[in-house]
Amino acid sequence: MNTIPALSAAEAAPAAKPVLEQVARTLGRVPNMYGVMAQSPAVLEAYVQFSNSLRKGSIGSAMAERIALASAEYNGCSYCLSAHSHLGAKSGLTPADILEARAMQAGDEKTAAAMQFTRQLLTSPQSLSEADVHTLRAAGYTDGAILEIIANVVRNIFTNYLNVVAGTEVDWPVVVLANIF
Repeated sequence: MNTIPALSAAEAAPAAKPVLEQVARTLGRVPNMYGVMAQSPAVLEAYVQFSNSLRKGSIGSAMAERIALASAEYNGCSYCLSAHSHLGAKSGLTPADILEARAMQAGDEKTAAAMQFTRQLLTSPQSLSEADVHTLRAAGYTDGAILEIIANVVRNIFTNYLNVVAGTEVDWPVVVLANIF
């Protein structure tokens, strides 16, 4: 059920219009999630700036998509799961990679360490310890990359909650939640 509607560029406040135009240039269209965010130009601008900054990070788009898929599945966000299944494939993830990410798993040791850390951030962040950080470092992640993993988890929790509360209409090829958590 749609509880907070997506605004078109014509309906959006003047402060949101240039940000929506930037999104359209980047993605080729304005996905519904951004239209929902346009209800608050401050939220829209903050999210787009945060996302643009994270794209410049060192973990790469494939890892960011894995984190997004794990978060969407865990938080029950069909909008984000559908979007990131599509975007994940465009970033080079195979169908098997996408299924692994949704289950917070991976076949290689480095990615598996990041997915385990993501799982802990999502399910019980208070249980994280110095040993968990050392595990990531041992797998080859720098401290900066560890911070990027955290930032990507937080960014995706935000969009998951936003889309679940708003009931954002899925405008991506629909992917059904597995309800594995």
